[in-house]
Amino acid sequence: MVGVVAVCVLVATASVVGAASLTGAAGDGEVAVPPPVHEPDPGPSVPEDVADDDGAEPGGVEEAPQPAPPDDTSEDAEDAEDGEHGEDPGPPRGRLVVHHVGDVNLDPDYLPTLRTLGYEAVWSGIRDTFTEADLVLANLECAPTRGGVGQPKQFVFRCDLDALPAMRDAGVDVVSLANNHSGDYGIAAMVEGVDDVEATGIAAVGVGADEAEAYAPQLVEVAGWRIAILGFGGVVPEPSWTARGALPGQATGYDPARMAEAVALARENADLVIATVHWGAEGALEPRPEDLVKAEAMIAAGADVVFGHHAHRLQPLEEVDGAPVFWNLGNFVWPRLSPAGATTAVAEWIVDPDGTVTSCLLPVEIDDRGVPAPTGAPRECL
Repeated sequence: MVGVVAVCVLVATASVVGAASLTGAAGDGEVAVPPPVHEPDPGPSVPEDVADDDGAEPGGVEEAPQPAPPDDTSEDAEDAEDGEHGEDPGPPRGRLVVHHVGDVNLDPDYLPTLRTLGYEAVWSGIRDTFTEADLVLANLECAPTRGGVGQPKQFVFRCDLDALPAMRDAGVDVVSLANNHSGDYGIAAMVEGVDDVEATGIAAVGVGADEAEAYAPQLVEVAGWRIAILGFGGVVPEPSWTARGALPGQATGYDPARMAEAVALARENADLVIATVHWGAEGALEPRPEDLVKAEAMIAAGADVVFGHHAHRLQPLEEVDGAPVFWNLGNFVWPRLSPAGATTAVAEWIVDPDGTVTSCLLPVEIDDRGVPAPTGAPRECL
């Protein structure tokens, strides 16, 4: 188990070294101006094909025990065979492969393919790719609930709960609900969505019945690694969507110090920490400076990798302070509204038993049905 990493919030922009990118010019003039940093903000005008999101950025050293004599049959001697201080070291660590994809919308009214071809069809092009991973994550960009009342927003998305098993069967293990659509049917329905997702066998992060629950990580054990997964929502239509004290909602993606605090706490019980964050400006091909500050803070606090989503555009993969940051993963299960919006990727993060890390983008394109599939182009890696 990796030791606790102290929280260290960086307020200055650090240098960024190394980059891999599949992004390019939008080709259709669809690039938004980054919004100001405060919570929330109505934000700038955005390209038509990305104007489907109406939220805005709001002790001492213990003495080692003496070795027991060879003929000692005490309980302590037997425990020592399992590991230092009698602790079972657990299974040996293997090679860990993690995939993360961007925005997944399971609302049949927005993506008709779900209704016309079936829930499994939207995963048909990517299912084999997911089999290469030990753990698959996604951003679920709709409210997974049958309850609540539609909010006064331009775009309101409700996941069809009957579509969740197909997502699970395709290989998705964990989804973030910390985004600007999980509360489209109200805060109570947002929290209800956690239960609806987890009843399907998929873990959810970033939303809870109170602040402590919203910031609590999902802990999973894969390939001998104990992994903490945290979700943060940096795009909310109004402050009431953010969990505070006993109030329900999302973990904030606006406050670097609060995000770092959650990462440091999760690190205490994990070998690896994954942060998945809804952030960035819609239509932008590069990250915002304020999101670099957040990434630096989380990495200093112990995050091993950061995955971003919300921009509806694929942004670069870069290394920040020694850790990979997938700035924005674009659309994934989503209508094809433009070539730029249909250009996406699977983020691939590999950790070898010795701790060596490989980070890549696997090129993917969304077809006219809204179905993502690999393009066949080579991985682009740091």
